[in-house]
Amino acid sequence: MMGVECKSLQIIQTVRELESVLNRDFRMGKTVGFVPTMGFLHEGHLRLIETAKEHDDIVVMSIFVNPAQFGPGEDFESYPRDLENDIMKAEKAGVDILFIPTAQEMYPSDSGIRILPGPQADVLCGSKRPGHFDGVLKVVLKLFNIVDPDRSYFGMKDAQQLALIETFVRDFNLRTQIVRVSTVREEDGLARSSRNVNLNASERLEAPSIYRALLIGAENFDAQKSPQDIEREVVELINSNTSGEIDYVTLLSYPSLTAITKDSKEVILACAVKFTNTRLIDNIIMSTKDGFHVPNDDEQ
Repeated sequence: MMGVECKSLQIIQTVRELESVLNRDFRMGKTVGFVPTMGFLHEGHLRLIETAKEHDDIVVMSIFVNPAQFGPGEDFESYPRDLENDIMKAEKAGVDILFIPTAQEMYPSDSGIRILPGPQADVLCGSKRPGHFDGVLKVVLKLFNIVDPDRSYFGMKDAQQLALIETFVRDFNLRTQIVRVSTVREEDGLARSSRNVNLNASERLEAPSIYRALLIGAENFDAQKSPQDIEREVVELINSNTSGEIDYVTLLSYPSLTAITKDSKEVILACAVKFTNTRLIDNIIMSTKDGFHVPNDDEQ
């Protein structure tokens, strides 16, 4: 069996083999960094790999389009896939072990046991995707148990997912440490996403306006404007500069995803916008430093 000392990319497709390769006897005291993905790799994923390589001795990446997190009518079948290109990118980026299981390998049976994510899943994207985060936490728990990573790396673009996973790891005493990695953006500010390929030419020109609107919202937050005024202005900016349909623009405490209070230490300004063939999400997470002054009715 090829152990973790190999310098070239090792591709593994079964749970049993991966668990054998990453057995603590084979690790020889080395730390393992884990980058879970659904493939169709872009610069955002490569930044996760780069960050993992800075902190850990062995970098494991998974590519698995998880059917458990797609609801009826969602884009599981059309989700972009390019495994051959993904393998080349992973190898070039320095991934040590690439885990590419099938759905049957990950879910050989269904006992009916479910993970209920709680109120964090009932806002933002989760409010219109019932069961989505059940599926996310299900696959994340399985992958954490299989890989047993010292650190796991997640991009901040999927901020609701990140908040749920951080809470899940904390509340259930999972061994891995969650590492936040900043969103990677195109030169015009559009957040890198596998779904950007589904934008048509005019939508692609419009899409950077989403982030520009969030930046103005962040400026208004620093100016201590009310959450309602901040949300309202971001909505107006997106509506004025894109043909997309807004799902939500919301300012919340982070990572609890609850209403902002004077005790909030971090807040998130998040949005989702639907275009013809895809839905884009983006956010800005801000520190409140000395706490946020929540205006009362007389000040608004």
